[in-house]
Amino acid sequence: MKSTRVLVADDHALFRKGVTGLLRAADGFTVVGEAQDGRDAVAKALALLPDVVLMDVYMPGMDGIEAARRIKAALPSTKIVVLTVSEEDQKLFEALRAGAHGYLLKNVEPEELFRTLRGVVRGEAFVTPSMAVKILEEFTRQVRPPQKGTPSAGLSPREQEVLELLTRGSVNKEIAAALEISENTVKNHLKSIMEKLHLENRVQVVAWALREGLVKPRDAP
Repeated sequence: MKSTRVLVADDHALFRKGVTGLLRAADGFTVVGEAQDGRDAVAKALALLPDVVLMDVYMPGMDGIEAARRIKAALPSTKIVVLTVSEEDQKLFEALRAGAHGYLLKNVEPEELFRTLRGVVRGEAFVTPSMAVKILEEFTRQVRPPQKGTPSAGLSPREQEVLELLTRGSVNKEIAAALEISENTVKNHLKSIMEKLHLENRVQVVAWALREGLVKPRDAP
């Protein structure tokens, strides 16, 4: 199995090296580099081409939000997971809008770190369950609907089925099983949905579905 290449960015050396050590000891991860601030993270991401950048929100000079925005602009396929100390941190929402695919609290258990990074690489995870509804509700207030008119926004019946399952918290494998299609077909449907809605990631897709009333926030993952 291909090893996931990770760049770790945090201005606190002790924490950064601790995370780096955990990842190096775990199966399936290769730490390709460390960065001590946002500018360093952008430069090293461009040079090292990691699969995932694990990055603190708060860093001197250039913070994780601006760094995430620049990395996504230059490397659209690179996944970004931001680190924060509080679930109430408003910077978390800014980071997700800037292109981050997920977040982790700094007091997370190692297994949750590994599980989240693996999920983000597969395109199946973006937030931990304890914060999913809160983040989605925030997006329903702040994410502008991509199109006006019909709630389906031109989605095919099958795409609407995929979207509904996505909003219920299903991962690609579960969506494929429920609809009796392959996981590759699910990925193709999700790509088409994002293109039609002019959205960048699964977080925004689910938020749009909530905003349009396709599901209620309390029913979300």
